[in-house]
Amino acid sequence: MRLATSESERLESDEQVLVSRAQKGDRQAFAALVEQYWDGLYRWLYHVTHHRQAAEDLAQEAFLKALAGLDSFRAGSNFRAWLFRIAYNSFLNQRRGEARARQLFPDTVPAPQHGPDEQVMSRENLQVLTRAVGRLPPDFRAAFLLRVEEGLSFREIAGVLHTTEETARWRVFKARQKLMDVLAPQLDREKP
Repeated sequence: MRLATSESERLESDEQVLVSRAQKGDRQAFAALVEQYWDGLYRWLYHVTHHRQAAEDLAQEAFLKALAGLDSFRAGSNFRAWLFRIAYNSFLNQRRGEARARQLFPDTVPAPQHGPDEQVMSRENLQVLTRAVGRLPPDFRAAFLLRVEEGLSFREIAGVLHTTEETARWRVFKARQKLMDVLAPQLDREKP
């Protein structure tokens, strides 16, 4: 018997309790889930859409759909992956129906706010990386950011993006490969 649970097990247990309470109509429990996942979901949607208002609207829509569909959520499943799948479906629906979809995909991705990468990389390198991520095909970018930014497993990414685990793995691999092709010349210039 283990005396202490790991942080991830504790969070998973807390999540299951909150979801169970929310399914029984406890609005405060659902509000706690929103608070727990808002930042990560919004950040991911922002990287996917490149548009603050669109990301905010999609995040709000995802939480509203999650609240409306709580009864269909299976206990023991990964709530975060389920929520990201809802958000991704909303994104796809918006992209299909949006006549001005081109405005949602500019060539740049904003840098994360005060993350460890900013401390390590020079501003110029960060801009090169940001542009390179922004130029990835949307399917590759979505899979890559779910893996890198959100830490989802390939199985969870497959669930979010409605694809196979192998396709999710391949998209992340190809995204990394494309990024290395863009960044390799930059890194070669910096070698002493």
